Amino acid sequence: MPGDNTLGSFLKARRALVRPQDAGLPAIGRRRVAGLRRDELAALAGVSLAYLTRLEQGRDRNPSEQVLDALGAALRLDADLTAHLHALARDASRRNGGPPHRPEERPAPGIGRLLDAWVGTPAYLRGRRFDVLAANTTAIALAPMYRPGRNLVRDVFLDPGARALFPQWDAVAADSVAALRAVAGADLGDPALRELVEELSAASEDFRRLWERHDVRPTRDETKEFVHPVVGPLVLRRHSLTVGGTDGQVVIAYQAEPGTPSATALARLAAPG
Repeated sequence: MPGDNTLGSFLKARRALVRPQDAGLPAIGRRRVAGLRRDELAALAGVSLAYLTRLEQGRDRNPSEQVLDALGAALRLDADLTAHLHALARDASRRNGGPPHRPEERPAPGIGRLLDAWVGTPAYLRGRRFDVLAANTTAIALAPMYRPGRNLVRDVFLDPGARALFPQWDAVAADSVAALRAVAGADLGDPALRELVEELSAASEDFRRLWERHDVRPTRDETKEFVHPVVGPLVLRRHSLTVGGTDGQVVIAYQAEPGTPSATALARLAAPG
């Protein structure tokens, strides 16, 4: 949207997260700001204070790749966050006009049949705004939030059952927000995405705090724990499969290690009736 300053907000948020001692600066006396001061970041990145001020205030939207890399190093950003910084800068420099038009998301052709064929494997199709677009019966049995029509991030923060379902809820919540940031990239002009963020920011202090950190972490294959109300604890491996030819649709599937109690519990969950 015209007037947005996502790049500046990112720089200020990440600056506040860097402790002076971690950047090789002495932490002497009381400090008026959390993290690095603007002049400290400018010195570490090798840019002028006036230039960094213009960047943070949105008055300069064309930093070079070398400047972005220097800022990323000074802010101690990992590869995901550095790539996100570059995406924000590219978007800021080309942004002109109203928000992008994005059609209503629909499941990619044939994905529903594919999910249904994975008997015993919880699997669902996730859209770019983390809406569930399709799911098989095992996924729905694993968690109500995997039912088509639900939004995964909204349910993590606003459905009380999520805290019981995920024993490591704090980590799940942080990963959900960071993954949403990664998918959104610089495209926060998407009206539906903006509406979701505004809704959750107003309804959940936890979401608002995590969103304001500007963490970015794409969904990756990793182990996830559940406590199901019927079959009990499960430790499942999550697999994330990008659907070609779509605008960010992803199949998420879960598997249990063969011969484990989780495999037995998952088989019970997937059994007819």
